Amino acid sequence: MQHIELFAGCGGLSLGLKSEGFEFVMGNELSPMAAETFAYNFFNEDLVKLAEKKQYPKQVKWINSRFNDLSARLRENPLEFPPLHEKGFSDLVEDVNEYRGKLLVGSIRELNACLEQNPNLSKALHDSFGHGELCLVSGGPPCQSFSMAGARRKDCEKNTLPLEFVSFVKHTLPKFVLLENVTGILRAFEEDDGKKYHAWYEVAKAFSSVGYIPLCLHVNARYVGVAQNRPRFILIAIRKDIHASLLASNKLNDHSLQLLESSIPFFESVTKYGTGLEYGHLDCFDVDKHLEVFSQSFLASLVGAKAVTVKEAIDDLRGNGIKKSNFIKELNSTFDIGNKRDSLSNHDKRANGEVVQRRFRLYQVLQKVADKRVNKEVFNILKGDSSGLSSECWELLSEYEYLGFEGKLQKFKDAKELVDYLKLHPTKKQTQRALSPDAPAPAALSIPDDACHYHENELRTLTVREMARIQSFPDAFTFRSKVTTGGKMRRFEVPQYTQVGNAVPPLLAKKLGIVIKQLEDALA
Repeated sequence: MQHIELFAGCGGLSLGLKSEGFEFVMGNELSPMAAETFAYNFFNEDLVKLAEKKQYPKQVKWINSRFNDLSARLRENPLEFPPLHEKGFSDLVEDVNEYRGKLLVGSIRELNACLEQNPNLSKALHDSFGHGELCLVSGGPPCQSFSMAGARRKDCEKNTLPLEFVSFVKHTLPKFVLLENVTGILRAFEEDDGKKYHAWYEVAKAFSSVGYIPLCLHVNARYVGVAQNRPRFILIAIRKDIHASLLASNKLNDHSLQLLESSIPFFESVTKYGTGLEYGHLDCFDVDKHLEVFSQSFLASLVGAKAVTVKEAIDDLRGNGIKKSNFIKELNSTFDIGNKRDSLSNHDKRANGEVVQRRFRLYQVLQKVADKRVNKEVFNILKGDSSGLSSECWELLSEYEYLGFEGKLQKFKDAKELVDYLKLHPTKKQTQRALSPDAPAPAALSIPDDACHYHENELRTLTVREMARIQSFPDAFTFRSKVTTGGKMRRFEVPQYTQVGNAVPPLLAKKLGIVIKQLEDALA
């Protein structure tokens, strides 16, 4: 099963697909920082060391760059990559076979421009460079403008990237398409004239317009065994002729056939009326509302896994002789990185000041109390909007120890003493919290400031490795480039924490690979 990875990022989706036997034909990624991690883990190419030696990677090529020097390329702002028609330093060559197995760094728009100019490359990709018809094009387009935490603007440039995905599919004609996005894409935008814009529906229409029948899903990574409550939108698009062959197959059960047939009226309507088709002709199957649809069809791999807690994912990283959980042992045996690394990488603990540590201990207490009323009263004091606690809240909070000014845990004698303590730790942040050790991590966990550790001896934010564990990355997977970033550089830099937060969890990718694999097997 040959596949092409778009918006490859650090490689979470590719890692999961690889574990199910998918072979990497080619990839594309905009960020040099994420590409550095991808190259290190999939090609065993250390781009930094190559740059120091004034050498170039064999498997990573730049579509176009302002720099000829690899070291400068690794820190280049990808939003300033020159278009192909402008002068720059491009690694592109005429021999299309040179693209096999390569990761192309640059904009997907420029990659599509390459395909427009070179039909032979489109054909070579469709034929997997002579290794069989392309099975899958997969990827997760950047989605900040679809996210509930993002700007949610219809006209945002990033919202056109799924359409570039469609354009690439039109050129390469794979059997299947797999698109992953944030759950926010399912919530309608409000336009200036009051009309609603359904982004997921528009993307589904776009795939139908180029001959692909879409199946839209709302899944959750926690149901495949990822230690995070991580709902995602998944679109599986099937080429029309392949879809017809699947319906004629005797290898799929009735539930699977009915699921495939459900999208045909929508596809026919788009074929007849075009992409102007009004909203309401396609279902999106939600794992929480349509569990039977998943459990009794070829989607069964996306449900039924045992819930994995944060403690199972990261507790052994505290040291003290704590053994790895079965969850971690299974991750490390499931995902093969090739060249194993002896030492645990990406586990440098960030240094937090004394005030922040005391606040983190407070968050741990609030997590243990687990009472919204208590949470509200405490944060009102931290924000400066209140100067007292109710007797009910004090009664609950008085049972716990807090980090004192001498660095030791202690209890408070009365409510006033606690209130005075809270006033010395003001903050405007209300989203930061301590993780619960006995549950999957919350959905909002993409930057180090989102959450702190659950243990009283670990008053800090999570390390990159801990976040990677929660996301189901194996320990051998090493994240490269800067650890974090800030300021205006957030617009274009993709440091380690962001690479983890943006990635498709490898376990989810593996289960999605099983779905595509079942459909491929049904064609045989």
